[in-house]
Amino acid sequence: MKSYPYPLLKPPSFAWDRSAAPPEPKVSEWIQTLEPGSGDAVDWSDFDVALLGVPLSRSSISASAASENPEAMRRAWKYFTTYNLDHDVDLSELRVVDLGDVRQHVTDIARCHHNIREAMHAMRTHHPGVLPVMMGGDHSITAMLVKGYKDAHPEERVGILQLDTHFDLRDLADNGPSNGTPIRNLIESGTIKGEDVHNIGLHGFFNARSLKAYADEAGVRYTTLREARGKGVAETVRQALDALGRRVDTIYLTVDMDVLDISYGPGVPASTPGGMSSDELFEAVHAAGLCGKVKAMDLVCLDPFKDRGEATVKTAVHVLLSFLTGCKQREK
Repeated sequence: MKSYPYPLLKPPSFAWDRSAAPPEPKVSEWIQTLEPGSGDAVDWSDFDVALLGVPLSRSSISASAASENPEAMRRAWKYFTTYNLDHDVDLSELRVVDLGDVRQHVTDIARCHHNIREAMHAMRTHHPGVLPVMMGGDHSITAMLVKGYKDAHPEERVGILQLDTHFDLRDLADNGPSNGTPIRNLIESGTIKGEDVHNIGLHGFFNARSLKAYADEAGVRYTTLREARGKGVAETVRQALDALGRRVDTIYLTVDMDVLDISYGPGVPASTPGGMSSDELFEAVHAAGLCGKVKAMDLVCLDPFKDRGEATVKTAVHVLLSFLTGCKQREK
């Protein structure tokens, strides 16, 4: 198979014109792309962060066009500058490349999942010093991405920080490798330990009692949104990262956009009342970005076809940039 810039990747469907990027660029003028066929000519030391689209949503429990989210996020880059006024940080000093999308099969979900796993393994093999950030796609992709990471780093103990309204611990026998099962998939496959998962954002009437029982039995750690608000969402994230960091070598951050309240996330298929505000989510991912053990991140379950006025897509881009702000501040 002809590679771009290595197998299982497709170039972005479009690229913004960067021929005359101004001194103060928009995000669309800042993020770089690669020339098709560049292959071995790429000097990966030129990049700090690699973005990867994972356009899969056939594995969603509910109808979803989350497969369209990577392109929607790319098209929304034009609305944002690289300067974060809240933290007085300019991201333009970070070197970010958009690798395009993982190749997907039209009907074969198992093949899609295989490609996702192989793509992550390739990312960690070709440029292990570059931080991988994935734009999903539904939450089933997380299990495959973490498995791909472990394939490349079998000696590392990997933990999960999950920002989510749901446990995502449904029974694989009933639900298969869907967006309702990624964390259980990882636990039961032996990829991670239940005690190395910390979920923040659970609330209300959106999880069955049996899933809580499974979480307790597997040792999964979790903090309800009500509890997190009591001590502050960002502080809850910091404490979870500190606890995880004492046990694991790598923390994988997964952000399910359904953690947002329905009023902040109209483009989320499983949106619910009582979730996080956008500001709480921005603070949470910024806190995660500051942690040096957070070595990969994904953002999942956003359907731009359900969105209103690009509200949720713009929020997702802000989440991505807020995380990168924290990563940039690691230097200090």
